[in-house]
Amino acid sequence: MESRYTTDQQQVLADMARGDSAHRRETSSLVAPGAGVSAWAVTVKSLIHRNVYSVCAVVIGDAGAPPDEIGDPVEATNLAESYQYQGTLPPGTYAIMFRLGEQNVLYVQP
Repeated sequence: MESRYTTDQQQVLADMARGDSAHRRETSSLVAPGAGVSAWAVTVKSLIHRNVYSVCAVVIGDAGAPPDEIGDPVEATNLAESYQYQGTLPPGTYAIMFRLGEQNVLYVQP
C-alpha cells in the first residue's frame, strides 16, 4: 500500500506540472519527512520595492514588553499586496514570515 500511495502522489505532481497554470487553484508547500515549514515573527523595517520589504526577526518576551529584534534584516514579499503597485505597510508592523523554497513571504493586509 505504501508504494501505491507514493506512486499516486508522484502522478498527481506530474499532472500538475504538465497542466495549464490558469487551471490551478491551490498551492502547496512540500517538506521532507521530519522537517517542518519555517516561520518567524518579524517586524517591517522599510519598503524596498513594490510589495518587497526589509524585515527583521523578533523574539517575543514577557507580556507587555516590546519584542526584541534579532539578526540582520532580510527581504520578504507581502503576498497580500499587488506586485504592480508600491506597498503601503508602515515600518513597525508585525507579521509572521514563512520560508517557502528560496523565498521569504508574509501575508499582511495594509
